[in-house]
Amino acid sequence: MSASLSTRRALAAVLAAGALIGAAALPAAADGHGRDHGRDHRAHSSIAIGDVQNEAAGRDRSARALNREWVEVKNTGRQAVNLRGYTLTDKQGNRYRFPDFRLDGRSSVKVHTGQGRDTRHDLYQDRRQQVWDERDTATLRDNRGNVVDTESWGRRGHHRNG
Repeated sequence: MSASLSTRRALAAVLAAGALIGAAALPAAADGHGRDHGRDHRAHSSIAIGDVQNEAAGRDRSARALNREWVEVKNTGRQAVNLRGYTLTDKQGNRYRFPDFRLDGRSSVKVHTGQGRDTRHDLYQDRRQQVWDERDTATLRDNRGNVVDTESWGRRGHHRNG
């Protein structure tokens, strides 16, 4: 059974129109202007912010209290990543730049606010004042300045972007 000539022509026109629409949409999608409108584009990475421990504002400003305040950075991948040049910032613009530090695969490091000796599991910002407020946002950027992950907390609890 064969289709009529007009049916075949109509089908060919529909297929050609679909091909043209697809060809026009491809450059827009490749340029990041496809369906992702409004989506936050972050660098794909195995590095992310884990837990956050912020201290209540005010009371205890001792070195011990500052070291109880930390942000965990974790590597969820199998390969080690050198964090040299990565930065961790808060809403007020306080910034910690990671030294030449290799974070092994499937491991984490806590970045403490206070002073101490850096180890495989603990890094210290060597600050004398609190960084992380009761309502704040930690932003982790790679060595090129791309946002890798953010973590917010406060009145509405924790909120992860990343």
